Order: sequence, then structure tokens, then C-alpha cells
Amino acid sequence: MTKWVWKGIRTGIKTTAYPKGEETTPGISPGRPIATPYDEAKRSQDLINLCPMNALEREETKVQVHHKLCIHCLRCKSWDQGSIQWDQGFEWANWTKQGTPFASTFSHSLHIRVLDAGECGACLNEIKQLNNPYYNIHRLGFFITPTPRHADILLIAGPLTEHMVSPLLKTYKAMPAPKRVIAVGTCALSGGPFGKNFTCRGGLSEEIPVDLEIPGCPPPPLAILHALLMISGKQGQSNKGGPSK
Repeated sequence: MTKWVWKGIRTGIKTTAYPKGEETTPGISPGRPIATPYDEAKRSQDLINLCPMNALEREETKVQVHHKLCIHCLRCKSWDQGSIQWDQGFEWANWTKQGTPFASTFSHSLHIRVLDAGECGACLNEIKQLNNPYYNIHRLGFFITPTPRHADILLIAGPLTEHMVSPLLKTYKAMPAPKRVIAVGTCALSGGPFGKNFTCRGGLSEEIPVDLEIPGCPPPPLAILHALLMISGKQGQSNKGGPSK
């Protein structure tokens, strides 16, 4: 035991520098495509046709990206005819029309209820990383709770399968006010590759009010942490990487 304590002292703090400092660790984010100029209409159309999710669209002389649909398949990045530009950041969260941060009175200690609305396991794995020593969300005043009655924030991943509609509504109703909802990942925003069909509702916004959206498939832990900082009022929305549609 003494050996491990001594090794920890020598190693020093390994928690991420974010949000106080810039995160420079390689591989911390997969990045995402961003709006890219293409003067030639045919070449831009060929690029658009590569996307299996119809997430790319030509607007005047640019190819625009609909991040709510993007599943990070990397086809547009690896295209040998002139790939799309790529943003290596992670501050992806966006407010919805009704979304607002907590008042400062409630922002110092916020409890989070995580709900799986039928996701594949990728987004939940990224959420799980927030509790490890590297991200250590406790230092910022965020805590995971197993009960919605103690929760301030409902963090939801998945396209919302039919079997999860009732548990979702019960969880949301059980939370005390004021409360906020964060949709995590492309599936929670638009249904992702599952879309809207007889088994999935195709996203959360039609069932409960969503305050903050995090695109990505899956979004990295720091993208989720950025959203939590926004909802607590400790950080604003970033415009890095161009507009998210």
C-alpha cells in the first residue's frame, strides 16, 4: 500500500486540465466534420453522396454539416477527391430554444440521473468515463445519482425505443423542479441510423422538453463535460467548428 501511495505522489495529478486549461492529450476527441468550401458543384455533390445519413448539404459554395445526423463514419474525411475539413475540438453542446442554465443558487452541486433510452452502448461508455480519476466530475460539483428524486439533470442516450417511453416519462416526472434534460449523441437528437420506425421514436424532443443537445456518435467525455458546465452556468456555448444544424 505504501508503495502505491508513494508512486501516486511522484506521478502527480493526472486529472484533465479542462476546463481551467487547454486539453492537449492526444486522442481526447475523434473530432467532427465542419462546413467546407467547394466551388465545383459536381465535386461537392459527389462528397454529399458519400454520407449514409444525409448529413451533408450544399449551401451556395459550401458543403454544410447537419451534426444532429452525423454518425462519424469518416467517409467524408477519407475521401480521396478532396475530403471535408475536420475540427479536432470537443465543445459541441448546443442550447435548444427553451434551454437555459440553472440559476447560480443551484449550480454548485448538481446530481445527474443517467438514462439508457435504447442506445448501443457507445454513449453510455463515454458517460461512464466521467466518473474515472482523469475526468473526475466530482471536482466540478457533479454527482451521479441512481434515483430521479434526487436528480437535477437527466442525461439521456439512445433513440428512445418504444419500451423506454414509459420509463422515461416516469423518470422525468419524478424529478423535482428545477430540472434540466441533456440529450447525448446523434440517436438521442434525431434517431441516428435507427431513425423513426415501429420500434423507435427517433429522438427525445417529441416526448419531453430537451434543454441541451450534444451531437456525436458517440460524443467524447469532454463534450459531455462541456454540456454539464453549460447547464450549470459555468461555461458558455462554443462556436468552434462552425454551426451545428
